[in-house]
Amino acid sequence: MLEDRMRAASSPKAWPAAYPKGYAVVDVETTGLARDDRIISAGVYRLDARGEVEDHWYTLVNPERDPGPVWIHGLTSDVLESAPLFQEIAEEFSTRLDGRVLVAHNAVFDWQMIAREYARAEREAPVRQRLCTIALSKELGLPLPNYKLEALAAHFGVVQQRAHHALDDARVLAEAFRPSLRAAAAGGVRLPLHECRPLTEWTDRAVPRQQAAGYGGYRQTSWRPARKRPACPYPNPGRFEEGKRLKQGMRIAFSGDTSIERDLLEDRATEAGLHVATSLSRLTSLLVTNDPDSGTSKVVKAKQFGTPVVDEAAFGQLLGDVEPASEG
Repeated sequence: MLEDRMRAASSPKAWPAAYPKGYAVVDVETTGLARDDRIISAGVYRLDARGEVEDHWYTLVNPERDPGPVWIHGLTSDVLESAPLFQEIAEEFSTRLDGRVLVAHNAVFDWQMIAREYARAEREAPVRQRLCTIALSKELGLPLPNYKLEALAAHFGVVQQRAHHALDDARVLAEAFRPSLRAAAAGGVRLPLHECRPLTEWTDRAVPRQQAAGYGGYRQTSWRPARKRPACPYPNPGRFEEGKRLKQGMRIAFSGDTSIERDLLEDRATEAGLHVATSLSRLTSLLVTNDPDSGTSKVVKAKQFGTPVVDEAAFGQLLGDVEPASEG
């Protein structure tokens, strides 16, 4: 079945009308994986509707801090010190993304890093949808040993030249995405597209870092304290009911992109006397998500448990009038 689909993919006769008109295949290298980490390089391959390359672009970015795991990406402070700041390349980056679906391997990570950089620069990323090539590989049922980029590349015979170099990783992904896209078109597969909500509110938090020599004035990240919110002092009153108010002590879980940076939204929930849960269980009072059809583990569990679901806008309104916890 898969072999038939792949053979037909070389030249699908009828291209699905619902498929996007263009793609921006993106890879970003970063100083790390945390919310306060920064982009240090970005590569973009622009593809047309059928996955053919239109052009490519690459830039270094000065992260204004230590470069993180140099042994992985190879970019030292000396190299990055003369690179442009993100706000200086944001406009050019936007021209590469505008009107296209962002395609990346583990796309939620690349999107979150990009959205945060734009928010820091007080701009908005011109991205409305993303497509993860891991999710697409699963939709196609590709017989991969794992879902690493090198496994996907090997499956399609794409040769990696410089792993963890943003432009080469983007090239490899673009070459692997093209046959994947055509296989999906030939098989009538629905592309796993997800909505992207650009951040509209952001704050950088001061994170203690130990000073270390050897990074040209940047501070080396040697530890990050865990950010723990105070325990909710109120008992869980049960599930949220539509048409009623939130009540202090209710367990709230979040899933997917939010237009307000997640930590800020969670802080507001905590300040209102709600319990912010990192996972979803039968005790969860409410799930907040802008994409109830995303298929994330929290969304799936919410459907299984019958957990109420609201979007970010509705949750924001509910936060303005939270019922006090019952006395005694």
